[in-house]
Amino acid sequence: MALFAVILIVVLAVIVDVFWLDIYRKRWGWMKNWSNLNKALFFSGFIIVSGLIYFGLS
Repeated sequence: MALFAVILIVVLAVIVDVFWLDIYRKRWGWMKNWSNLNKALFFSGFIIVSGLIYFGLS
């Protein structure tokens, strides 16, 4: 259950940062020419790695 909570927090933080806080595309602008598939793969990998780091440290 804790792993799910951590993944949910990470996903929500990234979504808020990409769509709401980064309005001038200064942090995520380097991905502007990426296709939607590549963006989805990047964020999926980010979530998986975050979960593995959390699981490994616990």
